[in-house]
Amino acid sequence: MRIRICAMKGLNVSKIFKTLLYLYFLFSLLTCGGCASLPRIEDIYQRLTPPPPPKIIGPRGQLRSEVTERIMERLKKQVGPVDILERHIALVESISGSPLVVGNNVTLLVDGPATYAAMFQAIQNAKGHIHLETYIFEDDEVGHQFADLLLQKQSEGVQVNLIYDSIGSLTTPDTFFERLQDSGVQTLEFNPINLLKVRKQWLLTHRDHRKILIVDGKVAFTGGVNISRVYSSSSLSGERHGRDIEEAWRDTHIQIEGPAVAEFQKLFLDTWARERGPELSKRDYFPFLKREGRDLVMVLGSTPGQVNRLTYIMYVTAFMYAENFIHLTNSYFVPDKQTVKALTDAARRGVDVKIILPGISDELTVFYAGRSYYTQLLKSGVRLYEHRKGMLHAKTAVIDGVWSTVGSTNMDLWSFLRSDEVNAMILGQDFATEMEAMFAKDLEECKQIFLEQWKKRPFGDRVKEWFTRLLAPWL
Repeated sequence: MRIRICAMKGLNVSKIFKTLLYLYFLFSLLTCGGCASLPRIEDIYQRLTPPPPPKIIGPRGQLRSEVTERIMERLKKQVGPVDILERHIALVESISGSPLVVGNNVTLLVDGPATYAAMFQAIQNAKGHIHLETYIFEDDEVGHQFADLLLQKQSEGVQVNLIYDSIGSLTTPDTFFERLQDSGVQTLEFNPINLLKVRKQWLLTHRDHRKILIVDGKVAFTGGVNISRVYSSSSLSGERHGRDIEEAWRDTHIQIEGPAVAEFQKLFLDTWARERGPELSKRDYFPFLKREGRDLVMVLGSTPGQVNRLTYIMYVTAFMYAENFIHLTNSYFVPDKQTVKALTDAARRGVDVKIILPGISDELTVFYAGRSYYTQLLKSGVRLYEHRKGMLHAKTAVIDGVWSTVGSTNMDLWSFLRSDEVNAMILGQDFATEMEAMFAKDLEECKQIFLEQWKKRPFGDRVKEWFTRLLAPWL
C-alpha cells in the first residue's frame, strides 16, 4: 500500500496527519478499494470476435467507409499489414466508444521545460476559456508561475476552470487555491479527503491522476507532467545524484491540435459534472476544429469500474497484437498477470520487447516490487533497461513503427484500478519515428539488466523484492 504523492518528499506535512491518512487508505482498501478487479482480456476477445472494422471521424463527422479504407491502406503501406492497425484499433474502439479521429497535429514534448514553454504559450494566446486538470499543483515557483498566468488571463476575461486532486495537491495550502477563486477562477477539488467537503459517494482511493490542459477548445496537452518544480530542469541537461533527482525528472507530454481536442474537452466536462463542480459559464467549448495534420488520434479516458479500464485494455491488447517490436517506458511498473503474460508471450514469438524502467525512484516500495518481475521477464527474452539519469516519470510506448501512446497511466494496479487516467493513442509513422528517436536517446542513459548478472544481486535486495511483491495488489 502507498500514497502516490509524487514530488512531495521533504515537504512539511505533520506526522500525525500522515498517519491518519495512511489509516484512511487502509480502511478504504480493506472495505472496498481492494475488491476491484481487472477485466479478463480473453472474455473481451470472445465477445468481440471478430471485431468490427474501425470507424474514423474527421472535422465534419464520421468518414465514409471508402475514405476510412484509404486511410488504413496508407498506414499499411508505411509498415505493412500489421494486426495492430485493424484488429487492435477496432477492438479498443468497440469497447471504449472512443472514435479514431483524423486530421491532427501531435507535437512531442520531452521533459518539463519544453512542456511548460508550450503550455505557457497556449495559455497566453487564450481568448475564451482555459481548462486545466492536474494531479499535482504545487505551491512552489512553478505553481506560482502557472497561477499568476491563469490570474492574468482571468482578468482579461478568459474563464479559467481548474480541477486538482485532493491527495496529489495535499500539501498545497487552501490559501493558494482561494487566491485563484477570489479572482474568478472556478476551482474543483477532486474527491476531497476532508469529509466535510464530500459532494457524493466517497472512496478515498479513487484519485484523478490525469494531466489535461485545453485552451479555447482548440489545443490540448496531456502526458505525465504535473505542475511542480521537479520538472524545471531537463533530465538531459546534466548528471545528478541522490536528492538532486528532484530537479531532473524525465517525463513526456504532447500537444495536440485538430479535431481530437474535442475528445479531451468531453473528458474534462464529464469529470466536472461527475464531481458536481459549480455551474460553468457559457463559452464555446466545442468550436469547429479544422484539419491540422495527418495524425490519427484516439483519446482514452479510464475511470474505475469493471468496463472502464480502457487504458489497461489498450496496453494489454496492443502487446498481444504486436508483431515486430514493443518499446515501453514506464515509471511505476508493478504489472498484473495479464500484462506480464502479454509481454512475455510477445518476446517468445520473436517480438523485440524493450522496457525502460527507473534506476532511481521516489517510491522505493514500487521500485522493488517492480524488480521482483525482472527474472520472469528476462527469461522470456524481454530486454530490461534502468534509466540512470534523473527520475524517470514518463508513461509512453511505441509499437511496430506506427502505434504510439503518451499519457498518465502507470503500469500498476493503482492506475489500472483506482485512478482516473488518460492516454492519447496515435497512429502514424512520422510520430512513431519521433517516439523511436526519443526512446533511443533514453536508452543511452540506461544500464541494461542481464539475467546472469541479475541472479547475483544482493540477498537483501531479494528480500525487499519478495516483501514488496506481497503488496503488489495495493500498489
